[in-house]
Amino acid sequence: MKTPNRTIIIDDTTLRDGEQSAGVAFSLEEKLAIATQLAALGVPELEIGIPAMGAIEREEIKAIASLALPAKLLVWSRMRADDLQACIGLQVQLVDLSISASDQHIQHKLKQSRTWVLQTIATQVRAATDLGFEVCVGMEDASRADSDFIKHIAEAAQHAGASRIRFADTVGIMEPFGVFAAIQQLRKVTDLAIEMHAHDDLGLATANTLAAALAGATHVNTTVNGLGERAGNAALEEVVVGLQQLYGFTTGVELAQFPSLSTLVANASGDAIGTRKSLIGSSVFSHEAGIHVDGFLKNPHNYQGVDPAIVGRSHQLVLGKHSGTQGVIHAYQQLGITLNRQQAQGLLLKIKQFVVERKQTPSTADLKVFYQTKENNCHERRI
Repeated sequence: MKTPNRTIIIDDTTLRDGEQSAGVAFSLEEKLAIATQLAALGVPELEIGIPAMGAIEREEIKAIASLALPAKLLVWSRMRADDLQACIGLQVQLVDLSISASDQHIQHKLKQSRTWVLQTIATQVRAATDLGFEVCVGMEDASRADSDFIKHIAEAAQHAGASRIRFADTVGIMEPFGVFAAIQQLRKVTDLAIEMHAHDDLGLATANTLAAALAGATHVNTTVNGLGERAGNAALEEVVVGLQQLYGFTTGVELAQFPSLSTLVANASGDAIGTRKSLIGSSVFSHEAGIHVDGFLKNPHNYQGVDPAIVGRSHQLVLGKHSGTQGVIHAYQQLGITLNRQQAQGLLLKIKQFVVERKQTPSTADLKVFYQTKENNCHERRI
């Protein structure tokens, strides 16, 4: 299904929401490297920190800005006068002024009213634009907010001079059909750019982000490896590949060099990448089952839904319990050893026994030992 044929802007928040993951703290050196690699991939917008956190955070934001990367830089701020003051002089172009949109937050966190929220938007957005900032109004907990009130927030934001609103599924409770309906309705009532911010509590952050794009969102938030609070955010790699491959969106992001950035963020965050993590897990382009390997060797498209080269990866054919003779023949062919089907069948029995006993895939050295042992046994029998 490829119908949109339009550009959508990736606003990556690895350096803001990604770093908000429990226990994660990037060093300045790591932040500079992450920002540089994101920009090198063509990511057009980077949300790089929270100025109100203190002087050290502000100095690090300025250090990233001093790189003069080919990307728009954003900072995140509560919609408060003191937070806004902390954003001055950081050499960033846009500030996300965040305020609660749901009654749950307005009443039980802010202890305020809807009227107060609208008045605050009017005051603080104007103050930010007067300071020369482009403004995105972040609607925190929008997924639990009254839909009519969301419209009022959008109207207030536009009237005050904001250029964008952010629809935040702060607690990760939405599903794609609901997201599509919400963003489609919002698109009908505002001319503002709309950004989707999805969390992965139900494992739906990427799906929700794609749904928002289809419904008319102009911007989407991502993080490298899906890093983020609780279960994380929509993963940059998943969103980019999904937007481009499934729907034909243009993002300007090229992921061929993504593995190095993925590893950098994994190491900097101390958050290991699962072997089955989509697109970047060590095993996700591996094939073992005999039927799959046979079909893959005949034509990769038989068992390839995503070309691994898109994310700088390649296929691996793994020998294991479910392998067939064709996989064995191919594996030994890579070692310069030609097998007939009978030889492959004999070696396959040894390989299966090894995997069951050792709980691991045989290495190149193991395969050579299996072959040499079998050949020696055959030689002894001939003698």
